[in-house]
Amino acid sequence: MSLRQPPIEHSTKQTDFGGWEMPVEFDSIRTEHTAVREAVGKFDVSHMGEITVSGPDATRLLQRLTTNDVADLEPGEGQYAAITDESGIMLDDTVVYRLPEAESETFLFIPNAGHDEEITEWATSHRDQWGFEATVTNRTEEYAMIAVQGPDSPDVLGENTDVDLSELSRFEITDGTVAGAQALVARTGYTGEQGFELLCPWSAGQEVWTALECQPCGLGARDTLRLEMGFLLSGQDFDPEENPRNPYEAGIGFTVKLDTEFLGRDALEGVDVEGPEEKLIGLVMRERGVPRAGYAVETPSGEQIGEVTSGTMSPTLGDPIALAYLPAEYAGEDRTVRIVVRGEPKKARTTTTPFLS
Repeated sequence: MSLRQPPIEHSTKQTDFGGWEMPVEFDSIRTEHTAVREAVGKFDVSHMGEITVSGPDATRLLQRLTTNDVADLEPGEGQYAAITDESGIMLDDTVVYRLPEAESETFLFIPNAGHDEEITEWATSHRDQWGFEATVTNRTEEYAMIAVQGPDSPDVLGENTDVDLSELSRFEITDGTVAGAQALVARTGYTGEQGFELLCPWSAGQEVWTALECQPCGLGARDTLRLEMGFLLSGQDFDPEENPRNPYEAGIGFTVKLDTEFLGRDALEGVDVEGPEEKLIGLVMRERGVPRAGYAVETPSGEQIGEVTSGTMSPTLGDPIALAYLPAEYAGEDRTVRIVVRGEPKKARTTTTPFLS
C-alpha cells in the first residue's frame, strides 16, 4: 500500500509515520530542537487526523466517547482527552475543540496519525448504536495542519495573520486568515513551548508553509521536544493491542472526569479509587548510553521491573532520558534503577516529568 502524502512538498529525508510519508529532519535534529527551545520552528503535522462532529447530539456523542467534559466547552475552547474502550483502555489521545464559528454545536477533534479512519468508524458505530443525531465527518485530507512553536512564534505568525494572537489563551481556537488563506488558529502544541497549530485548506498548505519564515522541523525534533516534556506518543507509550494502558497508568488521569458517562468510566472509577499498579515514570541515565524503546529496566539487583517505551539523548539537558512503566512505588524522584543498554545494565534514576523545569 502506498503512503499517504501531505499537501506540503518537502525535499528532505522522509519516513513512514502512521501510514504517511513525512519529513524526518531538514538540517539536524539538534539544530531544529534548539530553534524551537530558543526561537521558533515550524512543523508539517498534516498527518494528524481531523474529524468534525455536528448536529443536535454532537455534545452527547463526544461526551460518551472521550474522557474529559465536552459539555464544559464554550465556542472557541478546546481540551485534551483520552479515547477509551469499555474496559478503560486508551485507544488514542486527542484534542477536542468546540469550533468558534458554529451557531449550532460543531466540534473538531484530532486523533493521531493513521487513526482517523478507525476513530471515525468508532464514533459512527457508537452514534448508531446509541441512536444519536450527529454527523461525523473525516476531514483529514481536507486540512493542512502546521505547528509554529517556540518563544518567538507570536512574532513569526503575527506577521502573517489577522488574528490577534495576544487574545488567544492556551487551548483556545479561533478563525481568521494566515498568509491570505482561511484558517483555524489554535494556541496548542506538542513541544512544551509557546506555540500555535494552524488548520487551513489542503490546497493552501504549501503557500502557508512557505510564508512562515522560520526553521523547518521534522519528526525527529518533534520527538525529542515532546519527550523532554514527558508527552505521550500514541502507538509507542501506549497501544491498545501491544501495550494496553489506561489514563491513570499513562499519567493523564487529569483528563478523566468521572462525573460524565463515557465509555470505560466504570472501569476507571475503580482505578481512581485503588490507584494503578504501574505508572509511566521518567528516567534519567547516569552512565553513557542512549535508552531505546524495548530496553529492560531492572532493580540494582537485576530484577526486571519494566521496559522503556520512549528514550533519547535530551538535546537541552545533555543527558539520556526515557519513559517506562514501572511499579507505582517507583513514582517520584531519585529511585535508583538500571536500564539494560545493548546487554549492559546502566545506572539511571527515576524522576518526575516534565524533564525540563
